[in-house]
This record gives sequence, structure tokens and C-alpha cells, in this order.
Amino acid sequence: MNLKSNILFCKILVFCLFASQAATQDLTPYELGGQINVVHVAVPFLTVAPDSRSAGMGDAGIATRPDVYSMHWNPAKFAFIENDFGAAFSYTPWLRDIIDDINLAYLTGYKRLDRYQVIGASLTYFSLGEILFTNISGEPDGQHTPNEFALDATYARMFSDNVSGGLAFRYIRSDLTGGAYVQGMASRAAQALAADVSVFYRNDITFSGIPSQLGLGMNISNIGNKITYSDNQNAQFIPINLGIGSSLSLDIDSYNNLTFALDLNKLLVPTPPIYHQDLEDENGNPLIRAGRNPDVSVPRGMLQSFYDAPGGFREEMREIFYSFGMEYWYMNQFAIRGGYYHEHETKGNRKYFTAGIGLKLNVFALDVAYLIPVHSTNPLANTLRFSLAFDFDGLRRSSGNN
Repeated sequence: MNLKSNILFCKILVFCLFASQAATQDLTPYELGGQINVVHVAVPFLTVAPDSRSAGMGDAGIATRPDVYSMHWNPAKFAFIENDFGAAFSYTPWLRDIIDDINLAYLTGYKRLDRYQVIGASLTYFSLGEILFTNISGEPDGQHTPNEFALDATYARMFSDNVSGGLAFRYIRSDLTGGAYVQGMASRAAQALAADVSVFYRNDITFSGIPSQLGLGMNISNIGNKITYSDNQNAQFIPINLGIGSSLSLDIDSYNNLTFALDLNKLLVPTPPIYHQDLEDENGNPLIRAGRNPDVSVPRGMLQSFYDAPGGFREEMREIFYSFGMEYWYMNQFAIRGGYYHEHETKGNRKYFTAGIGLKLNVFALDVAYLIPVHSTNPLANTLRFSLAFDFDGLRRSSGNN
């Protein structure tokens, strides 16, 4: 495989994160004559659920009860977290049905400053395994381990007894080629700076006579610059995302708790238009037949993403993907989880059920999640996630008891 083919293979693996199984469907002429129209982004690893708790609930986590993994889902939730200090590590062997050396690792932690303020940080690291480069003659020309990472920092503040807000900043680096030359042009690692803006609302209510807690949340994540891997490549949007979530947690009695969660997500990225096959502008570029020009600024692209789908309102609605999850706790020590994730066939066709369990002790909590795809040929099949969280308040309590 030559250098160009190796790089292409590397990008295909990354693309599998976002559009893992796009199967052609019989569509009406209004729906673009059978064309699949996936919204493409760079660094799609940012959209992968890094922790086993939310992964076991169908990737729902925007409005669930705050935990150490809130950095990824909704930083504003940190303001309502119960403990003063915590940290966690999560590990996911990724796309194991395709290749055995792709991994996603996640390290996160938080610290309460006072009653109203919490700070947090996280590191997401995605390794795509080792790739051997060859020259045009097929001779070895070095090797590289493509990798991507994101380093985050956040500040969350409680505005009232029910409402909090969060602001996060993120540095993103994606190195797919190790600086190798492609078609005579030097490649480079892509970099971006991004921010999240989030809010969270929670309130104690009574539901059918059961003491409950209602949660509502919104997170606009990865608001940042477009990135490119070389001087001759068009810059690509990163996965700017609007997420809205809700949850209802029922305290059935002193031993049993049941939570339901629903998240809706939409990429705030331009939808690819449909071009004329035989018409060009004065610069030789094909003319757009339906949709809008995707080569726009980040603010314009975020706004345009709500009305630029070439299939109109129906296609815009198909760009919303859904996560539904359930979580049952017994004595706040043992959890069973389940969920479902749905993405439309023309937008990536990721559809899968999830299951998970959790065990919480005084000092640490262990969570495991398993992904069950609707389609047996899905490359995400047999995906396992493992998460280990540490409660340092619990450690102090245990030391005090001794």
C-alpha cells in the first residue's frame, strides 16, 4: 500500500466513528433520488461517549444526575455534584471487529471550590494503531501511530438552587500522517481551539406520588475553528453540536431508584449540497442544484445548519439523532442500565442497543457497558467500555473511620 493509500485507510477508520454503517435506501425523488447525505466532520472522536455509565444508557447524559463524567456531556452539571473532589479513567477498545489496536482513553476529574463553583478537566486520547508507510515503489518508508487528543478545562457555577451554567475550553490535536509528504505536499497535524457553553436545571418534584428529580440540560459543544491537514486541503468543520436532554429520576423507596433519560443532538455543521453534474461556474466549480454552499465561516455554518439541507425540512429533521436510556440503582451500590441510540439511515445509520452495569463502593465505582448493534455487520459490534471512578471524599471518610 503506498503512502496515499495508507493515509486514506487511516481517514476511513476515523470516519467509521461517525458514519459506521450507511446503507443505501429506496428514497423518493424529493429525498434526493436515493442519495445518502451524511454530514462530514473532522475529529469525530469528540462525539464518542467516553464513559461506561452514559454508554450503557444509549449515549444519554446531558441531563442525568451529575457525576465525574459530566465534563463530556454537560459541564454545567458539575455545579450540582455532591462530592468535593473526584477523578475517573475510562478505556474503550474501538472497532475490534475491524482491527485490534484502536483505543479510546479518557481521564477526567473535578474539584469543588465552594458551594457555588466547581472546576474540572479532562483528557481524551484516541489511538488508531500502527500504520506502515511505503513509497510509490512499495518499499517501506517509515511507520506512524496516528493519534488524536483533546485537552479540556471547565468552570461551572450554580446560579440558584435549581439552575447552573458551565463554560469549557478545549485544545484539539489530530495527527494522522506524522508529517509525511502526500503528492509532494507536506502534511501536518491539525489543531483547533474550541469551547462549550452549557446550562443545567434540576428540581425536586413528586411524580405519581413518588419523590423524584427532574433534570433538563443543554450543551453547545466544540464551538471552534475549522481544521486542515495540509496547505492544499480545504478546511473542515469540527463536530460542533447542539445537545438537549431531559431526565426523570424516581426515588421509589430507600433502596430503589429508577432513572429515565432522553437526549436529542444535532450537528451545527453545514449539510453537503447536491451539485449539478454538467454545470459549472466561472471558476470551474460545479453549480449547486439543491442546498447551500458549505464553504462558509464557523458562525455562518452554525446558523446555516438549521436550514441548508437539500431535502428541506424533512432532511433537517433526519439530522437529529436520539438517545434513550434507563438506569436502576439498588441501595445506591449496584446499577443496571439499558438504552437505545438512533441515527437515520441517510445520515449514518448508527442504530444500536446498549447495556451496562455499575458497582459503587466507598472509595471507587466500576462501570461496564456493551454495545449491541441493530445490524449484525456494524463495525461497532462487540464494543466494550470500562470506567473506574474514584471518590476522594469516600477515601477520607474511610480513613476517618479507621
